Amino acid sequence: MINRRQFLTSTGAVAAVAAMSACASTAPPTIRLAAGETGGFYHAFAQLLAATAARTDTLRIEPVTTAGSLSNLELLTRGEVDTALALADSVVAAAPGPLAIGRVYENYLQLVVRADSPIQRVADLRGTRINLGNIGSGATAIGEKLLRTVDLDPATAVTATHLPLRDAVTALLDHRIDALLWAGGVPTAALDIPATMRLIDLADVTATMRTRFGYLYDPVLVPADAYPHTPAVHTIGVANLLIATPTLTTSTAAALTDLLVAHPDTLIPTEAAGTQFLDVRSLIDTATVPLHPGAAQVYRRWHG
Repeated sequence: MINRRQFLTSTGAVAAVAAMSACASTAPPTIRLAAGETGGFYHAFAQLLAATAARTDTLRIEPVTTAGSLSNLELLTRGEVDTALALADSVVAAAPGPLAIGRVYENYLQLVVRADSPIQRVADLRGTRINLGNIGSGATAIGEKLLRTVDLDPATAVTATHLPLRDAVTALLDHRIDALLWAGGVPTAALDIPATMRLIDLADVTATMRTRFGYLYDPVLVPADAYPHTPAVHTIGVANLLIATPTLTTSTAAALTDLLVAHPDTLIPTEAAGTQFLDVRSLIDTATVPLHPGAAQVYRRWHG
């Protein structure tokens, strides 16, 4: 038998443990989201998504800074993250595997040179030094395809480097490279094209890119003054997908999807207002990548 003091002590401990267990069971799940480089649109979007989730009682999101799409897919495959942002062409190439939560925005291929450069089109890149995106980024794979549209071998026709975006911008302005390629939102904060740089129009290669490499490459327009001093420029767009591992629970995937559908205005960086948007009709356009059952459940509820 135990005395009254022992009984009160033991029941108090049990109550405390029970209370802690109850709190733990009601705490919202936390998912890791593979984002992208600091200063890029992936990173900005992931931070906004995490901040929006923090204001709810359904989900917590931990953004993970990465090199980009290809790195994100590797992390997802290895089970080191639960969700990731990736270019649609990279995801399709990696299938089967990831499931889509939604198409979250459009990536713009941006080929940048110095303002005084003789480079006027992609074919002029022969013999130049070009940064084809950070190692592990989707821009690298797209850049190689872009060069092939004008019959330039990425291994021999150019000298390619793979610097992070901020370093590539510095290298371009310091004349250590002649061009840089970036795939991201418009405008991209870390790019912020000054008067000493300009964008190359890709209208002459867009149709060839689509014919040779598939329907995922869309003709899009970078609006005039999207960056200071820049005229409107035609380029190539690729959808960005928010994807998840198939092991993500239906309820957690649904909570994540609800964030996209219910809070679209909070998830677009201020500088990109007008060029990016979230809408149920565009969110479900995930190419050939199947929707996660939790996401499909939410879209049926919101859109029928």
